[in-house]
Amino acid sequence: MKLITTMVLGALMLGLASCANTNLTKGQQGAAVGAAGGAIAGQAIGRNTEATLIGTAVGTMLGYIVGNEMDKYDRTQLNQAYETGPSGQPVAWVNPDTGSNYQVVPQPAYQNSRTNQVCRQAEVTATIDGQPQKTSTTACRNDQGQWVIQ
Repeated sequence: MKLITTMVLGALMLGLASCANTNLTKGQQGAAVGAAGGAIAGQAIGRNTEATLIGTAVGTMLGYIVGNEMDKYDRTQLNQAYETGPSGQPVAWVNPDTGSNYQVVPQPAYQNSRTNQVCRQAEVTATIDGQPQKTSTTACRNDQGQWVIQ
């Protein structure tokens, strides 16, 4: 019982710590929170180590999938801004799952002389958990015609 309690508390602490670490991707944050929730649910249902471990594994997988989809939504919106955004004009969106705000100001496309790819720079302002973050990015078209951040 002591081992199970330690594992559940460890998973819970991992989940809480992941919320404070902004260097983790949304997929990683989701996996950590899912692991904690899965461990608690597994222990509550099965009342043994095996159930706790299964719950942790399932929770990790489901949490990662949900968190990764949030990342995909923002990447899709950023790709759309590179594809159709007018040069010098802001393109904005709000992630419906996180409430995070994004604004991208794409610049005119140009031919990269080194790689011979069509590229575009943009200023990205993201407001995540009330904290604005500003960065510059460059994306270039790959062989399939998709914009890839460099």
